[in-house]
Amino acid sequence: MLRIAVPNKGSLSGPAMAMLHEAGYQQRKESKELVLVDPENEVEFFYLRPRDIAIYVSSGRLDIGITGRDLLLDSGADAEEILQLGFARSTFRYATRPGTAQGPQDFDGKTIATSYEGIVAKHLADVGINASVVHLDGAVETAIELGVAQVIADVVETGTSLRNAGLEVIGEPIMKSEAVVILPRARKDSPGGTLSAGAPGDDPKVQQFLRRLQGVLVARSYVMMDYDCRVEHLERAVALTPGLESPTISPLHHEGWVAVRSMVAAREAQRIMDDLYDLGARAILTTAIHACRL
Repeated sequence: MLRIAVPNKGSLSGPAMAMLHEAGYQQRKESKELVLVDPENEVEFFYLRPRDIAIYVSSGRLDIGITGRDLLLDSGADAEEILQLGFARSTFRYATRPGTAQGPQDFDGKTIATSYEGIVAKHLADVGINASVVHLDGAVETAIELGVAQVIADVVETGTSLRNAGLEVIGEPIMKSEAVVILPRARKDSPGGTLSAGAPGDDPKVQQFLRRLQGVLVARSYVMMDYDCRVEHLERAVALTPGLESPTISPLHHEGWVAVRSMVAAREAQRIMDDLYDLGARAILTTAIHACRL
């Protein structure tokens, strides 16, 4: 049975469970549930603190996990990112009082407060800056006002909280994060291991799990488009809707017309419908895709 770690709270939890549900897996109904067995899919889900998931997965006790890229890298765990999930996106940056520094080159001898000590320490080492890092569990923007640090490093979305604290973002982003699927890198050479770090398909159950999540990602990004088109305009219409391989084309009872079906990117669907209409296509419909395999 495949053992999967899922975030139990925070911005990762709800979207992760929604994606797993769309992929056909059972999910917990009560937040107090720590373990859920899905016998039909031969999967056991463990609901864990997002910050701890990489540690559990790297131990090899769990086969796979969903967490944030920032939490994976900060943990230093022997696990690797294998699939990007497209939600819980964030940017990790430095901030300080206006006029204090231009970027990391001005951090020598200063103290930086952060909840992500591993990420910051590695970044400072990579750029050759000698600064101290102090770990705080949250609300790091108050560290400067209270004299704990001269600089902070934190997740930045709109920057409103920083501005309210009288701080400004400086330098380039340290990293960009989002929800990711991770695997235990340690299984690469483990005796009897079923998965190589560079080849997730070696384990059929993991391969199926990844294929389902990829199917959800594609289904969310595409719509199915159907329309009727005159034969003399077909080549131009197909150029607008080439599909993933090629569209399905069927003759209509009305001579000189064909029906076309093709997957198109959801973000471009309205523009394509306008272009098809201008081309003479009619009965143009789009429908959501709930699941797919490519």
